[in-house]
Amino acid sequence: MSIFRRFIPLHMKLHSSSHSFSSRSSVDNSFLRKRRKWPLSPYKTKWQETLTHQLAMQKLVESAANKSPKTHLLSILIDSFSAYQCNPTPNAYYFTLKTLTQNPSTWNQIPHILDHIRSVENFATPEYIFTCLIKFYGDSNMTHLAVEMFFTMPAFRCNPSVKSLNCLIWILCKNNYDLRIVLQVLVKSQFLNIWVEESTFKILIRALCRIGKANKAFDLLKLMVDSGFHLDGNICSLILSTMPEPKDCDGVEIWGVLEEMRKLGYSPKRVDLCNVIRFYVKNRKGMDALEVLNKMKMNGMVPDTVCYNLVLNGLILEGKYSNADELFDELLVLGLNPDIVTYNVYINGLCKQDKMVEALRMLGCMEDLGCKPEMNTYHTILEALCRSGMLSFAKEVLGQMKLKDLQLSSHIYGILINCMIRNGEVDEAYNLLHEMVVMGFVPQSITFDGLIHLLCQRGLFSEVIELLSIMVTKNVVPGIRSREALVQALASAKEERNVEVEVASRTKGTK
Repeated sequence: MSIFRRFIPLHMKLHSSSHSFSSRSSVDNSFLRKRRKWPLSPYKTKWQETLTHQLAMQKLVESAANKSPKTHLLSILIDSFSAYQCNPTPNAYYFTLKTLTQNPSTWNQIPHILDHIRSVENFATPEYIFTCLIKFYGDSNMTHLAVEMFFTMPAFRCNPSVKSLNCLIWILCKNNYDLRIVLQVLVKSQFLNIWVEESTFKILIRALCRIGKANKAFDLLKLMVDSGFHLDGNICSLILSTMPEPKDCDGVEIWGVLEEMRKLGYSPKRVDLCNVIRFYVKNRKGMDALEVLNKMKMNGMVPDTVCYNLVLNGLILEGKYSNADELFDELLVLGLNPDIVTYNVYINGLCKQDKMVEALRMLGCMEDLGCKPEMNTYHTILEALCRSGMLSFAKEVLGQMKLKDLQLSSHIYGILINCMIRNGEVDEAYNLLHEMVVMGFVPQSITFDGLIHLLCQRGLFSEVIELLSIMVTKNVVPGIRSREALVQALASAKEERNVEVEVASRTKGTK
């Protein structure tokens, strides 16, 4: 066709172009006669409108940045857009409201902006404006205004969706609002043609778990699955990790919950079974925790050191020491490396059985195996040694701690000093109490009483006076035992003084 266009006569081309021009002119003349203005291209109109809105928005931002605290942003918004002969956009109102929320002194202007949008403007207000305000009211502890804002959205020509509903539900749950109010909001939202989605269920389940209502959260999980939504593994793990004590579960048992989750299609992971074990240990059910561990191995899961530590602690808390010994041996046979928690738990079990020689031997094995004992390890052994009256071994352990620059706690200081007092080692108890005070700890009144009583029996009154001055400095009130010891010491001292005077007088009379 392009080849044949070369051979079209020139007068035919001119005739064609002139005909087109004349037809366009007739259309334009017809438009002018009817409307008295030139027709504009729709694209050009949209371009001009966008440009003017951008310029007006820029003027609004600059004016808002330079405003004084008493200036009303609504007047600045209207003036900025009137200067360019255009109407304010929803984004302009959104910017204005966001600016007002950042300063508590301007919060009182927010209702005026909202009333202007409702009564003057005629655009459909975007939902993101209301989600922003709902979150603002919730974060500012004005939750009742957040609820009111949600239900008045239709008055602003905005159809609320599950997005704004989720925002409100999240605010109510975050502020620990009464769950009955949350239920009322969900019921009323149905009249706004809003139906909950999977995200709504997740918000409610997490809120119930946070307030210790994991059994109710599980019921809601079943309702979510029955409603056709996807089963979320993270939600299942959260429920298992926050199950309350049996007395608060209304007869719901955690293993039964796990089996129900299996029926819903959930495959528990090792962390979930660890949470079940932790639940049993917390409730002093060590044998049940051991059963869960055995089921893990039967199902092909390899328990880690954390699982063994939990079960070992549960068995020791329940007093099942023989089972704890077998489990500790099993951990070593499987090639798992005991960590500091393993040793602390096992040594605690040995101390509870008064097997102090084995506990001390285990303390030495820890260092040989490259696991350095920590403060809790030494404190457990020291407390058990003092309780058993093995003060000489306690002194050896204390010496090891000082060589490693490990600091005693106030509790352990008190136990050691009281053990020394019971064994009559007054000098060492006196020196250790001084060390305790230098380290910044305040001995209990019972510790002072025991040491003062022992010093008075030994006639060391200068040390007693020094201890009394320390008690005054530390605001420690002497106990009854200290007072009785001081009274007896003074009485005996007075009696000795009288005897000395009488002896002296008789000797002088004889001469």
